[in-house]
Amino acid sequence: MKLGLYPPLSAPIATPEYLTALAQAAERLGFNSIWAPEHVVLFAEHEGSRYPYSADGQIGVPPNAGILDPFEVLTFIAAVTKTIRVGTGIALVAQRNPVYTAKAAASLDWLSNGRFDFGIGLGWLRQEFDAVQVPWARRAQRTAEYVEVMKRLWTDQETSFEGEFYSLDKVWQYPKPVQQPHPPLYFGGESDAALKRAAKLGDGWFGYFHDILTAKERLSRLEELLAEQGRSRNDVRIIITPKGHRVSPEIIEQFAELGVDELVFAAGARHIEDAIGRLETMAEQLLPVAARV
Repeated sequence: MKLGLYPPLSAPIATPEYLTALAQAAERLGFNSIWAPEHVVLFAEHEGSRYPYSADGQIGVPPNAGILDPFEVLTFIAAVTKTIRVGTGIALVAQRNPVYTAKAAASLDWLSNGRFDFGIGLGWLRQEFDAVQVPWARRAQRTAEYVEVMKRLWTDQETSFEGEFYSLDKVWQYPKPVQQPHPPLYFGGESDAALKRAAKLGDGWFGYFHDILTAKERLSRLEELLAEQGRSRNDVRIIITPKGHRVSPEIIEQFAELGVDELVFAAGARHIEDAIGRLETMAEQLLPVAARV
């Protein structure tokens, strides 16, 4: 099993010096990946939208949290490392222009020499969609169509597209991604509809805040949906963030028994010395277990 990290990727903590030291330490210690979330804006109060991973429906992030753009911060991390993978966890594709997103993803994959994992989600915060003037309704269908636009830009010499949400007439977009045919696509979300997207469109599923029981149930359902698409668990990679970001040798073993390929969890501290110390402790306690299961 692989282990990945959600380090602090928000200003003012995530200075260039902090990011460089933390990313290089994570790589040196043997962690597999670093993941970046996405919220282009936040709000003092969010109304009509419930954060799905907390009991009170609140995200628990202050509105002045300086969440860095995922593609830009991951490009920075890729530039100061050599082997650790970088991923969006999760990019809100429906809120973005698909041509620009395809360019950002291909550029990141190019500059990282093929180390980019593209995590994709629908988004839960309606006010954020309003802020970028993208309709909230039918965002699942918009996401699927934008993914198709991006796939064509990544793989076709000359790309054209005509759909419900986007039209594109004979363009060329280069460079193409290093990873062929494109970076792995991991679809996030816990609903049956989210699992169906992963089964139909994805190279993997990124489950968030699961314990062993909920992960087992969702993976069983994913297997059913994969079968409907003529696919199996062998065709996808499974990444999960454990509930509460709790990771121990026992938890690693339990998720490995479910066939989970990678666990991603929060790790970091406000000061870089403390953050690296935590990483070193985690590496000593967890990486040998992950390597043998």
